[in-house]
Amino acid sequence: MSEQLTLSAEARDRAGKGASRALRREGRVPAVIYGMNEEPLSIHVEEKLLNKQLGTGHFFNSVIMVEVGGKTVRTLAKDVAFHPVSDRPLHADFLRVSEHASVNVNVPVRFENEDASPGLKKGGVLNVVRHEIELIVDAAEIPEDVVVDLKGFEVGDSIHISAVTLPKGAKTAIDDRDFTIATIVAPSALKSAEGESEAEAGEAE
Repeated sequence: MSEQLTLSAEARDRAGKGASRALRREGRVPAVIYGMNEEPLSIHVEEKLLNKQLGTGHFFNSVIMVEVGGKTVRTLAKDVAFHPVSDRPLHADFLRVSEHASVNVNVPVRFENEDASPGLKKGGVLNVVRHEIELIVDAAEIPEDVVVDLKGFEVGDSIHISAVTLPKGAKTAIDDRDFTIATIVAPSALKSAEGESEAEAGEAE
């Protein structure tokens, strides 16, 4: 299960571009908490702390407890806007969630048992089609990753979602097709070698 993050915040009294620019000059990032039929709450958070949490790699698939005004709000990060040149965070959106709400999150894919894949052992290359899978899960049970077992896959095989064991209680947001997560492809050297042998076999005939 992904770990729970905590983010300290302060209420934002003034809105507008000028106020937001002033906050950014002070090393703060304007943000908003919305959802659950409550009024949106304008806040600002420390840029350094936000960057640190963004750097964990699971900021967008963890419950974030935002502490503001002596209260703690359970949220999920929905969006962070970045400056196009400096990459500094400019604004963040957080969605309120109840403890056991059903939520949509993008969960990273992790591949294991590469040594047990005949295709990879022959020199095949793992071509990852989806680095993340959107899951519908309980907010209290968000998994850190989705594990894909590569055991037994050959060159030319496609690994579909139906071949993956999802974490308990999770289901995919895409439920109308058996989508591809990865394929095992022959490297160019292997392809050319196969082509030459086929050509030689053709000449022999």
